[in-house]
Amino acid sequence: MHFYDALKPLLFRLPAESAHSTVHRLLESVQHTPIERAASARYDVADDRLHTTAFGLDFPNPVGVAAGFDKNAEIPRALGRLGFGHVEVGGVTAEPQGGNPRPRLFRLAEDGALVNRMGFNNHGADRIGDRLSRVRADVPAGVNIGKSKATPLEAAAADYRYSYERCAAGDYFVVNVSSPNTPRLRDLQGRDHLEHIFGTLQGAGADPLLVKLSPDLTEATIEKALAVVDEMDLDGVIATNTTTERPASLRNRNRVEKGGLSGKPLEARATRMVKFVAERSDVPVIGVGGVSSAAGAYRKIRAGASLVQLYTGLVYQGPSIARDINRGLLELLDKDGFDSVKEAVGADL
Repeated sequence: MHFYDALKPLLFRLPAESAHSTVHRLLESVQHTPIERAASARYDVADDRLHTTAFGLDFPNPVGVAAGFDKNAEIPRALGRLGFGHVEVGGVTAEPQGGNPRPRLFRLAEDGALVNRMGFNNHGADRIGDRLSRVRADVPAGVNIGKSKATPLEAAAADYRYSYERCAAGDYFVVNVSSPNTPRLRDLQGRDHLEHIFGTLQGAGADPLLVKLSPDLTEATIEKALAVVDEMDLDGVIATNTTTERPASLRNRNRVEKGGLSGKPLEARATRMVKFVAERSDVPVIGVGGVSSAAGAYRKIRAGASLVQLYTGLVYQGPSIARDINRGLLELLDKDGFDSVKEAVGADL
């Protein structure tokens, strides 16, 4: 039995956020220790066929950790040693925030899902930026930037700029205008707001610069957002964030909790959105939503994703998930006759 298999029943007796904090502390405690090096030997899948590039960066493999798992940039190095090809920290806000009242993170175990209404709880851009400059990962570390809750929409661009400037040590930067847990944040997905935010960030030197979109947008609204991406020469799109919708298939009683749903129930929908975006834009796409297996990651890659990210799958499957996905991807590439993961990107378009 693997260590996580033994630990998981104990963790799942704790409230979801308490379990997450416990795992977080364990990972933080092994950074810069021999255990970290042993983890790398166990979980890293070193194979040139998995190497890929996107928005000017090199990634050892396409499987990354989505924003939200390491909100305060405390464990990017440890996560990289678990075999992930990149780590996205945040969401970071200009001001420190406590987030929404607890409980605010809920497991839907039968559904392979989570519901969260965290509310961008984080230490704030000053502390996180300082930490980013000191705790370096061996893989690219992106920074997911959100709007401070107290900041009015008309001041959002300056708020995002402040966070970027404090966290400029990151390797890429994501404008999060799609979290469902900050009031009116999703209003920023409109064209005028996007143009103002991105123009301000570009003026500050933010590069590479990506936008993270909601799966709840209409196709027409997505197309308008992609027009801004193309016109402003942005570097990429992340599809998708969590959803406020609740599929009828959900069984766990926590389906009634407010917040963003992530995990398996979002998988097919997120893959369709990856394809929709990839068909309409030439920028790299990062596919997020329900990734928990090599087959699921491969579907997003074939749909047009240059990279994939996960969070919920890590909660349910533990530290071996990146290794297992990467090993499986190599088998799928061989089966379909691709020499590299880059060749498979967009094969189904």
